[in-house]
Amino acid sequence: MRVSKWGDSLAVRLPKALVEKMGLAAGDEIIIVDVIEQTLVVQKEDRRMAALERMTSRNWTRPPDYKFDRDEANER
Repeated sequence: MRVSKWGDSLAVRLPKALVEKMGLAAGDEIIIVDVIEQTLVVQKEDRRMAALERMTSRNWTRPPDYKFDRDEANER
């Protein structure tokens, strides 16, 4: 892979085989976990799961009659 300039940052293109193996799609985020002997160790970030885990760890409770209404939440 070639490192390219992208604005003030650097970028690489990921090979199709790696993208498929990691289950990546456009817009997904990855985390660089470590660098071992000039090798990047990356992990796909699952922001939805992380948010659910944070919410669960706070032990929030909802009123027994609570019902989420998407239309009401999106009213402006």
